[in-house]
Amino acid sequence: MSVPDPYGVEIQDARAGHGDPLARSIPTHVTLLPPTEVPAEALPKIEEHLAAVAAAHRPFRMLLRGAGTFRPVSPVVFVRVEEGAQECRLLEADVRSGPLARELAFPYHPHVTVAHGLPDDVLDQAYAQARGFRAAFPVPGFGLSRFDADEVWRPWRSYPFS
Repeated sequence: MSVPDPYGVEIQDARAGHGDPLARSIPTHVTLLPPTEVPAEALPKIEEHLAAVAAAHRPFRMLLRGAGTFRPVSPVVFVRVEEGAQECRLLEADVRSGPLARELAFPYHPHVTVAHGLPDDVLDQAYAQARGFRAAFPVPGFGLSRFDADEVWRPWRSYPFS
């Protein structure tokens, strides 16, 4: 789910400021399904599945506030989803079913990444900076993104909630 501007740009700028090489190639978002390679012929069934999932959910309010980290398991600093986390969990479970059913490497934890794979001192700085972050906004639906040949993630389809 996209984080709208000005918040999305603010987080992306912070990510770039920490030297994260992925900052400009990944729009600011809350992941519902990790990157998943699918054959082109499966797309119609996947799009039908995602439209049905969206139709079964309602818009909700999201509040992003404060910092978290997955260290030492994973070198990630993130902004916490304080309000809307339960809606994200329900949505993730529905998305990750049917033609998109798959096992996860880690339990699902809704978050917005602000630094990934950087040295510990930089992750510490990112954590300190993200502690004061706050953003509230409505979530009217979710989107499907694709990974293009230039290694940039781009929004491809939108699925509004009913």
